[in-house]
Amino acid sequence: MCSRLPVCWPSGMGCSRFEMTLHYAPAQPEDADELVALRVAAMRPSLEQLGRFDPQRARARFLQHYTPACTRHLVVGGRRVGVVVVRHEAEHLLLDHLYVHPDHQGQGIGAAVLADVLAQAETQGLPVKVTALRGSRSNDFYQRHGFVLVEESEWDLVYLRQPDPLG
Repeated sequence: MCSRLPVCWPSGMGCSRFEMTLHYAPAQPEDADELVALRVAAMRPSLEQLGRFDPQRARARFLQHYTPACTRHLVVGGRRVGVVVVRHEAEHLLLDHLYVHPDHQGQGIGAAVLADVLAQAETQGLPVKVTALRGSRSNDFYQRHGFVLVEESEWDLVYLRQPDPLG
């Protein structure tokens, strides 16, 4: 089951460099190649640092579970700048993918999307689970937003963020 995100994120809450309005646009089956290219661009530095950059493997891993109904383009200023995939699983929301194109990173887009996902989880009383590549800058990002490491493998770190018990 897919999780639904709001259609628009209000302006005025973006980074200090500029005002932004973040829209979520539904993905279509024919968007797969564009989304794979975005994933490769966003993950390339981390994968190269680990000596594991392989665009074919990155493509296969994304397409293996590509579900357009769970996937939203991140649109700022009419341009697709990222993607988010949220799946509703039995006991948590799975933040399966959150990629912002390198040209748009550091502008608060990822934090805004994550805030929406966390708000949705709060309303459902569910934790959010996410997996990050070991050594990636995304680990610091998720830890700054209250995620706690719950599992480790050779290449990945799994985090969980519980809903606020005070709501």
